[in-house]
Amino acid sequence: MAALLFMSNPFTIDLPTVESAIALAGDREENLKQLAKLTGATIVLRGQQILVSGTETQVAQVEKLVRSLEPYWSQGKAVTGVDILTARHALDSDRQDELQTLQRDVLARTRRGDEIRAKTFRQRQYIQAIRSHDLTFCLGPAGTGKTFLAAVLAVQALLANEYERLILTRPAVEAGEKLGFLPGDLQQKIDPYLRPLYDALYELIDPEKIPGLMERGIIEVAPLAYMRGRTLNNAFVILDEAQNTTPAQMKMVLTRLGFRSKMVVTGDTTQTDLPSYQSSGLIVAEKILRSVEGIAFCQLTKADVVRHPLVQRIVAAYEAYET
Repeated sequence: MAALLFMSNPFTIDLPTVESAIALAGDREENLKQLAKLTGATIVLRGQQILVSGTETQVAQVEKLVRSLEPYWSQGKAVTGVDILTARHALDSDRQDELQTLQRDVLARTRRGDEIRAKTFRQRQYIQAIRSHDLTFCLGPAGTGKTFLAAVLAVQALLANEYERLILTRPAVEAGEKLGFLPGDLQQKIDPYLRPLYDALYELIDPEKIPGLMERGIIEVAPLAYMRGRTLNNAFVILDEAQNTTPAQMKMVLTRLGFRSKMVVTGDTTQTDLPSYQSSGLIVAEKILRSVEGIAFCQLTKADVVRHPLVQRIVAAYEAYET
């Protein structure tokens, strides 16, 4: 039972630089608090040293987690709460090799030079599904990277000339609002609905270049109604907020897929803004298409949320309330 004995002196983990200590500890040492909560150990930061107290088992868990996160903090890259949970999952399920691959696989860099990579195993599976399927559905709560990761892969493919066009679309349905009540012309009316898609583009492409790409038809951001009657050849298509499509709209957009094209459909079936009497096209499509060969379905959960740590707790609270 030696593993259950408390260590008389704190175990020390020496970090190479102040920057690495800050990267590991996180804002207001939130990462150290999370590590302590996960393992039961007491963790204190002293300059460039991490002091760990607890049972031998607890101390060993902290050391393994810190070492598994070394590719981040050793280079001064901020460690996130999601990184810690993914590392814990990798250790618990003996997936350390897969964790190292995930940490090395940089998808792209933002205009500011920040690295974009999958943060969780399910996000990595989602990326692999997009790469290997012409039609991928991704369901999950807000903040899990559904749209952003798809946009990253789409922009990369566009810049590599794998596709001639990038088409981003979503239904113009929001809680309590109608297009007719919004000021301005049609483009000004629909822009608020498409803002999340613009935001993803701005992270990857110089905003000054986007209007020119849109004028030439290389990038198209439009409401779902604009897809009717078209055949989308040689295009990477992202349908966002798909839970707000009707079954007829979903069937319409899916059958627009043309030759040499790829489509990603994202949505959160728990946040449907359709009238209560109207079925969600995303829910219906999942029932009809899940077993169809060549179509991938990915499910992200609150554990994949990569926004503010509170978002994970908000999603969990709503899930508990609604069950």
